[in-house]
Formats: sequence, C-alpha cells, structure tokens
Amino acid sequence: MKNVTQIACVFLLIIGNVFAQQEKGIIGSNNWLHNWTNFKPSIQDFDTPTQILAGNITKDTKLLKRDIYLLMGNVFVTNGATLTIEPGTVIIGDYESKASLTIAKGAKIIADGLETDPIVFTSNKSIKKEGDWGGIILLGDAPTNRFGNGSVATFYPHLTPASYGDTNYGGANTESNSGILRYVRIEYAGKRVGRQSYFNGLLLAGVGSETVLENIMVSYSAGNAFEIWGGNVKLNQAVSYKASNNDFKFNFGTQSQVHNSLAVRSPYTSSSTGSRCMQINSYDKREEVDFTKKGTSVIAKNLTLVNNSNNLKEDMEKGLVKEALFVGENASLDMNKSVISGFNPAVILEDKITINQENLEKIKFTDMYFNNCNGNIFVEHNSNNEDLENWYGNSAFFNVYSKSSDSETFIDLKNDKRPDFRLRINRIIPAPQEYFASEDLGIDD
Repeated sequence: MKNVTQIACVFLLIIGNVFAQQEKGIIGSNNWLHNWTNFKPSIQDFDTPTQILAGNITKDTKLLKRDIYLLMGNVFVTNGATLTIEPGTVIIGDYESKASLTIAKGAKIIADGLETDPIVFTSNKSIKKEGDWGGIILLGDAPTNRFGNGSVATFYPHLTPASYGDTNYGGANTESNSGILRYVRIEYAGKRVGRQSYFNGLLLAGVGSETVLENIMVSYSAGNAFEIWGGNVKLNQAVSYKASNNDFKFNFGTQSQVHNSLAVRSPYTSSSTGSRCMQINSYDKREEVDFTKKGTSVIAKNLTLVNNSNNLKEDMEKGLVKEALFVGENASLDMNKSVISGFNPAVILEDKITINQENLEKIKFTDMYFNNCNGNIFVEHNSNNEDLENWYGNSAFFNVYSKSSDSETFIDLKNDKRPDFRLRINRIIPAPQEYFASEDLGIDD
C-alpha cells in the first residue's frame, strides 16, 4: 500500500464459531464517521470572524451559528457560568495570542452539535499546521490520586494572579458534570507552552461521569489529542487523527471508559520522543500521588488503533514506528474486542512492573486482533517476551495474532485525484457456512 493515507478505519470482524459474532474494532450498524468528521481539514476555509471571544466569561453565554468567533488569548468560563454553543458554530483559535478555552471547575460547556452540523474549533492560519493554537480544557471536581487538588496553571505563561483559582481541578464528586461535547471537531491545536510542554487538543482534568463526551474528533494536534487526568471519564466514538503526540493519554488515577473509538497514527507526524495511540500511567512522579487513592484504571472496548505508513517495514527499520500502547506501573487496563495494526511492537509494559499473575490480571487483553506488529507484548527494555506470549497467547483470551497484508483486513485507498477514506462494515452472519457481508461507505480524507 503506497498511498499517503493507506489504511482505513474498519469495522473489523474475525471469524468466530458458526453461531457467534465477534466484532473487533470500531462498530456500528451505520458508518458513524459520516458527515461530522473531516480528514482533510486543511482544504476547508471559513469566512472572516465576526465576533471576538476574549477574557473571562462570568455569566451564561450563547454562541450562535450565524457568527464566526475569533478566540483570543486564554479565555476562561468561570463563576459557575454555562457557555452554550449552537450546532454548526465555528470558533477560530488565534495563532499569535496562543488562544485557548478553559472551562473552570463549577462552570459548564454545552457544545452539543449535530451529525450534519458539527461544532468546529480550528486555526486562523492560512496554512494550517499542528500547534497553531492552544486547545480546550475542562476542569471538574471529580477525584484524582494527587495529594490535594491539581492545577493547570503551567499552561498559561502570563496568567494573572486573579485567575490562578480558575486553574484548579479535583474533588470528591465522581459524578461531576462539566457539560456536553458532542459532534465537535478540534483541529490544529497543541500550541507549545514550554521546552517540552504543549497544550493538548482536549484536556479533561477531574471531569466526572455526568459529563457527556461523544463524537469528538481531534486532528493534527501537536500535543496529546485526548489527555485525561483523574476523574471518571466516559469517552464514546472519539477520533484522533495524526496527532504529533499521544492519541489518548490517561494519568493521575483516572477511572476511564473508552468505547468504539479510533486512532490513526502517522510515522511522519509523530514526535521524535515517541508517540503512542494510548499511554496509561498512574503518575509522572511517585512522590506527587497518594497511594491510598485509586490508581489509573482504563476500560477500552472496540477500539481501532492503526498506523498509517507508506512502507511499514522500512519505517520500522528507520525507527519511525513505535509501540501502539504503553502501560505504566500501578495502572490497570482492560482492553477487549479491539484492533492494533502496524506497530513496533503492539504493547510495551513499563519495566517497573513485576511480571507475575497478580500484575498481569490487572492488564487484560481479550478478544484482540494484533495485526502486522513487530512483536506483540513486551516489557520495556527487554526483548525476551516468552512469558508474556505464553500468558496472553492462551486460548482462553481469544486473542488473534496475524501477519496478514492490510488489504485483507482493511480497505485499500486507491491513489487517485481525490483519495477516499473508506470504511468497510464486515459482519459475520450466523449461517450453516460462515461468510462475510460487506458494505463500502465513503468518507472524505
């Protein structure tokens, strides 16, 4: 496969028994990526902004589709206010002022778009690229494993003293409600704020389970596309496309669920420090967390994690392709019915994790499809993974390991004037003889 975009997202299913249907990877009776996603945001132009968003929003405010908004500087929604954004509204982040939008603890955002009328956050540069503006931050009062509450103050280099209180997050309310993000696109975010520090496309810190997070696409983020610190987060139908850093990063005791979501990586846009589809940690430094509190726990079901490479073998040899997934010490993962394709290797466990039954029962991979990976599951800095292969390769876990060409598992994209990003729904129909029913559905790349 020689295209710029070679690997399509899939509804990938592996043949099970005659009477069973094993759906692996993203699923749905319809192509839920239709209409609201955009895999070529650089070619979409928007009209000149008619309104400016700046400073603090301290009372209930509504943004209207009829206007285009220029987001300037660090904009905070505070004082328990609710920012409501109509479907179809466009908010353009200003490059010069490193624009960002922060929903402070106690405030809310209601960005409830429609499949046919999504809400778009994008760059105001004529030639758009990763990191053109800051990003979106939601702060709630759900628990973390830190000592005391956390703060995101380091993201704002010129923060006024009066605004420091608006950067705090964390508390005891697991059901904390920061609002709704649904049918929302976040493009070209992740502005650099320090030597090794970037905004993220979407940062969720202390966000609780009553917050609705569905059908969110983060594309071309210089920082992590989705970053979750603490809280009880439920992400559904999230899409990360060609992030320079990690697609999904979990930390500080978050209790997160991710369902029916997609990450498409590119070795040609990834950070030189090594970027992954998923990074799962309980802390950055042991001394910053309270070990009497819960460590990070992630439940991931029906994910498709795909590396989009022109020449996978050559890119691996050049060191451009890293692992898809990293699990750190004292973190738990339960991953089920998911696809990991084209990585080097599929999974890395931190070398601080002792390989024994107790720890491996906290890191579960079941009904998985590992395809075209240069090795499957390893401990960091250790090339001998025999124990892990024996454990996860046990037939009781129903994991499948394949070296099939991508054309057999994913839809090839033809190299034409306007390549399609295609998605095929493959469904096993219970019958005396198993067979596939297939439907091709086109999506713009």
